[in-house]
Amino acid sequence: MTPSAALPRAGSGIPRAVEGPLAVLGLAAAAPVIALSALAVAVTTGEFPFFRQDRVGRGGRSFVLWKIRTMRAAARGAAVTAGGDPRVTRMGRLLRRTKLDELPELWNIVKGEMSFVGPRPEVPRYVDATDPLWARVLEARPGLTDPVTLSLRNEETLLAGIEGDREAFYREFLLPYKLRGYAEYLERRTGWTDLRVLRDTVWAVVRPSRAPVPAMREIVAKGLQSSQSAR
Repeated sequence: MTPSAALPRAGSGIPRAVEGPLAVLGLAAAAPVIALSALAVAVTTGEFPFFRQDRVGRGGRSFVLWKIRTMRAAARGAAVTAGGDPRVTRMGRLLRRTKLDELPELWNIVKGEMSFVGPRPEVPRYVDATDPLWARVLEARPGLTDPVTLSLRNEETLLAGIEGDREAFYREFLLPYKLRGYAEYLERRTGWTDLRVLRDTVWAVVRPSRAPVPAMREIVAKGLQSSQSAR
C-alpha cells in the first residue's frame, strides 16, 4: 500500500473568511484576561510575561507562536514537560490547568498562521518532512485545539508516569499517536465538525474530568502502527 493510499488527505474546516473575524472578536474579548494573566506572571516572577517559540505550520513554514509564560525564562531541561516539573511556576500551573496560557494564540489565528481547530503545531526538532504522515498533517493549518488535543489534556500527567527517557517516549510513541489522530480527523473534517470540537473544548475546560482520556496501551499500539505505516 502506498503512503498516499494509506493516509487521508486534509478536509476543509471553518472557512478563513469566517474564522478571521471571529478570531479578532475573540482576541478583543480575551484581551482583559490576557492582560490580567500577564500582569500576574510579571508580578510573581519578575520576568517578561509572554513566551514566544518557533513552530512549524502549514506547508512546513515556520512561524512564531505566542503564549503566556508558564516556565522561568532561564529554565533548562527536557524538551517535553511532565506533571510536577519544577520549571513551571505556581502561576504557570494555574494557567496551564485552565488553558489561559493559550489565549495569545488567537493573534496567530488573526494573522492566518493558525486556525481555531487543527493539528497542534510542533517545534522544528520534532518535525520530519520526509515522513508521509507529517506531510499529510502539514497540509492543514495548525490549530488551537482538535480532538487529539482534547483527549490528551492529561499529557503532562501521562509523561510524569514514564520512567526513563520521556523525550524518547514522546518521539517514539506519543508523537506518532498524535499524528495518526490528526490525520484521521482531517479525513472527516468539515466546518460543522470543527464547531463541535470548539464546543467540546469549552466543555473540557469547564469540566476537564469529562474529557476522554486514552489508555497508555492505546497510545503505544497506535503510535507503533503509525511509525510502521510511515516506513
